[in-house]
Amino acid sequence: MVHNAHFRYVQAAACVKDWLCQDWEAGEERPGAGPQADQIKMGNSMRKLFDSLFGNREMRVVMLGLDAAGKTTILYKLHIGEILSTVPTIGFNVEKVQYKNVLFTVWDVGGQEKLRPLWRHYFNNTDGLIYVVDSQDRERVTKAASEFKAIVDDPLMRHSAVLVFANKQDMRGALSAAEVCEALGMSQLKGRKWHVQSAVAIRGEGLYEGLDWLASTLKSMQRSGQITNVQAAGR
Repeated sequence: MVHNAHFRYVQAAACVKDWLCQDWEAGEERPGAGPQADQIKMGNSMRKLFDSLFGNREMRVVMLGLDAAGKTTILYKLHIGEILSTVPTIGFNVEKVQYKNVLFTVWDVGGQEKLRPLWRHYFNNTDGLIYVVDSQDRERVTKAASEFKAIVDDPLMRHSAVLVFANKQDMRGALSAAEVCEALGMSQLKGRKWHVQSAVAIRGEGLYEGLDWLASTLKSMQRSGQITNVQAAGR
């Protein structure tokens, strides 16, 4: 199943409209998605628990990285549990992902060079950053690092939790998570909440471990008052 650029814009516009005007019920079938019965049941249960604990609120997360890093694969693996054949994202995808009592609105923004200057337009009111690195692409790791530094140094992102997926760990010659950590200069993020997670997006490996860290970290930050820009769902 191939998602072309036009489909993405239509899908994103529909999701944004629903985000602003009404809640999607967890597990409700959307156009182009066909969750299994057990996923529907789990989604409904998680939604009820989330509502009771957090008053129907959601966290805003932006997912960035160079082109072909695996961002869209990760988004749809988390969203519908499937790997879709994709083409390079021109613009953005946006989906809601519910996990561990936290409802994420995840913005997957295209990573092509001509689109990177537009990344900053997605920073406002962002609670968490997911940065995806193609661990096999050693030739561009320096570029990935420089783009990452520009993001985390931006005033709008200085209080966001940072999750890095060191993706494509199954590929020969891939940098390890520790090497990606060093390449991005993670130790320089003083006073920041961050985590680097090994991942193989096409198999779903490492994705939920990373999201588990992000969910627990954002909840902790919310309780301590470090997050004050949480959006009320459906507003």
